[in-house]
Amino acid sequence: MGGLIYQLKSVWKDKFCIMSFLLPVIVALALRLIGGIDLSSVTEFHFGVLEGELSERTLSWLEGYGSVTVYETQEKLSAAVNDPATNLIGVEAGAAGIETMVSGDEIDIFRQTADTLPALYAGREKAGQVKVTVLERPDVMDDIQNIFAAMTLIIAMFMGCTFNAMNMISEKENGVDLVNQIMPVTQSQYVMQKIFVGFAGGCLSALFTAGICFRLPFKSALFMLALIMLSAFVAALIGLFIGKFSGGLMVGVVYIKILMIVFMAFPLLSWLLQTKGLISALCCLVPSNAAFEGIMKLAGGGETAIAGELLILMAHCIVWLLLYGAVSRGRKK
Repeated sequence: MGGLIYQLKSVWKDKFCIMSFLLPVIVALALRLIGGIDLSSVTEFHFGVLEGELSERTLSWLEGYGSVTVYETQEKLSAAVNDPATNLIGVEAGAAGIETMVSGDEIDIFRQTADTLPALYAGREKAGQVKVTVLERPDVMDDIQNIFAAMTLIIAMFMGCTFNAMNMISEKENGVDLVNQIMPVTQSQYVMQKIFVGFAGGCLSALFTAGICFRLPFKSALFMLALIMLSAFVAALIGLFIGKFSGGLMVGVVYIKILMIVFMAFPLLSWLLQTKGLISALCCLVPSNAAFEGIMKLAGGGETAIAGELLILMAHCIVWLLLYGAVSRGRKK
């Protein structure tokens, strides 16, 4: 127990580990803040009309395309149109229907709308005879936000790798690993302590990140918890490899950077390119690929479709654990 407490304290004192723990949480908070901003009003059309000038039928037609604000005088209408803070399109009665009035500094889409609105109004009777079917399209912004959130969660899950690697390298440089060898602690106990520290750090960082980024029903939340725990366990094991084979701090940092690039690039490219067959199978050799696909499925509402991803992560846990055990026994000989 004393050895475990020592391991936790050493991680707590390591600024690099603390920064690694907090970074995904801070990024998740930023994503949540950006995702909470409503951008729908940016492309919403706003029309300004003079009181009593247009018929109720015309006003009703305009409301089908955007909001309509009625102004008491021509001066107030002109001032609202010329206000730099608005994209208001002024609509007035014309000889052959309606005429529009703009200030000239609007976004292109509003200026183009103002140019075509009179012709659209003139042909409204014919347009009413045409049957229009509007096809639903996916919310691209939601998909992009889910991808960023998933990548942030991947980083949080695999922070346990950084914890173990940096901690073991620091022990080497400070001579603590020599002390560990003569302490009344078996090698297996030492390894289990390291795994627990990396696993706990990765789980906590990922749980905070997931809680900020996603709002999941209970069943999906349980699947997310399973993804986090399996990924954090794999990351803790990989961190042991980096810590064992790194000759110094800078070498360890380079290894971690390369590993994080691989962990982020493979699942992202696989998801965007929709890889299948052999390429998809090869991507599964990177544990973060299964974690990323599971996160994206849960974010999209798929609760029971991640059994394959969980099995892949379980296989990674077993393989990496057996591999580390074999390497450790080989180095002793």
